[in-house]
Amino acid sequence: MPIIQVLLIGVIGAYLASGFSNVLTTSARRDMNKVVFTVFTPSLMFASLAKTVTLADVVSWWFMPVNIAITFMIGGTLGWIACNILKPPQHFRGLIMAFCSAGNLGNLLLIIVPAVCDEDGNPFGEDSSTCRSRSLSYSSLSMALGGLFIWTHTYSLMQKSGKLYHKMQSKSIQCPADSDEEHEQAKEDGPAGCADEEAPLPTSVKPREHEHGEEEEHQMEAPLLSCESEVADKGFWTKLKDAIHQFIEELMAPPTISAIIGFVVGLVPWLKSLIVGDGAPFKVIQDSLQLMGDGTIPCITLILGGNLTQGLRKSGLKRAVIVAVLCVRFVLLPLIGIAVVRAAYGLGFLSRDPLYRYVLMVQFAVPPAMNIGTMAQLFDVGQEECSVIFLWTYLVAAVALTAWSTVFMYVLS
Repeated sequence: MPIIQVLLIGVIGAYLASGFSNVLTTSARRDMNKVVFTVFTPSLMFASLAKTVTLADVVSWWFMPVNIAITFMIGGTLGWIACNILKPPQHFRGLIMAFCSAGNLGNLLLIIVPAVCDEDGNPFGEDSSTCRSRSLSYSSLSMALGGLFIWTHTYSLMQKSGKLYHKMQSKSIQCPADSDEEHEQAKEDGPAGCADEEAPLPTSVKPREHEHGEEEEHQMEAPLLSCESEVADKGFWTKLKDAIHQFIEELMAPPTISAIIGFVVGLVPWLKSLIVGDGAPFKVIQDSLQLMGDGTIPCITLILGGNLTQGLRKSGLKRAVIVAVLCVRFVLLPLIGIAVVRAAYGLGFLSRDPLYRYVLMVQFAVPPAMNIGTMAQLFDVGQEECSVIFLWTYLVAAVALTAWSTVFMYVLS
């Protein structure tokens, strides 16, 4: 039932984004996403964490960041193996590894896990309201931790892919082979050398209308590289400073800040008594935030359905690559997830709460994170390919998540 709900609302979002309705245009989805990111999601995370989190919970939840790190590590390794077997273009390798490693650890969990709790006779042995509150806390923590991993590890992969892509594009324009010897050397060098004159440019390369004049120079986003010059690699301290800067930026994101504040309020009894509970003097604050947070799930699902319509376009990505991503995300990772969670539980690392273990398993079975599309747009690399992969992975996820949820519940029983 939760998967069907997601599909129905997603279909509505796709219709609103289509030419038949044209309500959720690209700019409208972008603006709506900003509201969800800065208002709705932080409200939901604060309201759920402040209400349910306790010191004992924080101690027992220590394995979740480890679990997420394992999903990224194993997914990235499997993506690297797939790239070595299929040998896609160099600038697509980081993209494929990102799709295999970074899952939708926030939005989709916020949609599916609470909906499972709302079903009659939910398998977690709790009443609907208690189960829903705890599931929102688990999902909120997953979103906060997943965001940190995505905007550090995945961001780095996409940034490197973007730089490599633009370097290849610049050299294909500036470095035609002057002789047969140079021409053959360019073929051997691959992405590092000048592009073959007869080879097609990547699908997302668009020729510029302006070819001469100062106007062209101002419109270019990056200077073209010459054949003799190479971009100097950043030093270790510069890379470290950039990584720390990116990490701090992620910590300052509204959902992360609200999660931190929610944890503090939940852990400090006198603060919690001020806004949580029937006799709390500032209970209206909690109720208002909960009211805004209730708009998160439908808005996210509508945006998701609208974004997937972009995947109907053609791309130069091989079908084997799409199949490889599907196999990694919906076959290999869920099987590994069952083994990891059962092993951790057997070693005494996890509490007896089956809902918590269910969330840990689902983290291995979710489709790729939608933030990858944002990064592809940011670095102008593989946007059409991202849309196509998103379309297929989320269509397959409707069946795969249902099947794996059934398996997870059977294992936990």
